[in-house]
Amino acid sequence: MEFEKIAVIGERETVLGFKLVGIKDAFIASGGDAVSLLRDIMDKKEYGLVIVSNTIIGHMDTATLRQAETSLKPIIVFIPVEEEKNKESVEQLAKRVLGVNIQTLK
Repeated sequence: MEFEKIAVIGERETVLGFKLVGIKDAFIASGGDAVSLLRDIMDKKEYGLVIVSNTIIGHMDTATLRQAETSLKPIIVFIPVEEEKNKESVEQLAKRVLGVNIQTLK
């Protein structure tokens, strides 16, 4: 069985969290840079799944957002990254569970 490649696009804390669980193709980007990167990834169709921080949605034009939401290869999944009250952040979780402070990682 062959697995599809997975990519992650987002802020530093989000990307480092996914790198800690073994996803190698994780790109730190935000705003317009993240949108450009997402467009490139969608055009190449090299990945089966792309996990994207939902903070870039505000930087996307309507056509790109529609393409991302309806894409079958790659499948684009927007994940929430804003911390909710009383919710543990990815950074806090990594520190508590793994003993790793992801703010100090490069």
